[in-house]
Amino acid sequence: MAQQVMKEERSLGELFSELASETSTLVKQEVALAQTELTQKATKVGKNVGYLVVGGAIGYAALLAFIAALVIGLGNLLGNYWAAALIVGVVVAVAAVVMIMSALSALKATDITPTQTVETIKEDAKWLKDQVS
Repeated sequence: MAQQVMKEERSLGELFSELASETSTLVKQEVALAQTELTQKATKVGKNVGYLVVGGAIGYAALLAFIAALVIGLGNLLGNYWAAALIVGVVVAVAAVVMIMSALSALKATDITPTQTVETIKEDAKWLKDQVS
């Protein structure tokens, strides 16, 4: 009760000063939250891109070995190595397109919007409006 009496005795200038101070603190906290959230999401995207690059490089080396073996084996069956290389090249190109489209789709589906920050800013705006009225 004593604290409520003290609040009623404060001047309008003191109240606005306190509101400005609390608003400043709130904005700083929201900026920090947004930075943290965006950093976490950027780290996740960066890690996935890194895995995509490393996986692609390793897969490429293995694929070259398999392609060479496939061209040689198919060339022996057909008796024509250029036709075997062409057939294998087309199959490999189709597989590459499927893999690239899948990776791009997964990256596009990543939501980098700081949703938690947006929600708390809405709550803060409502709080600030309630404090002013």
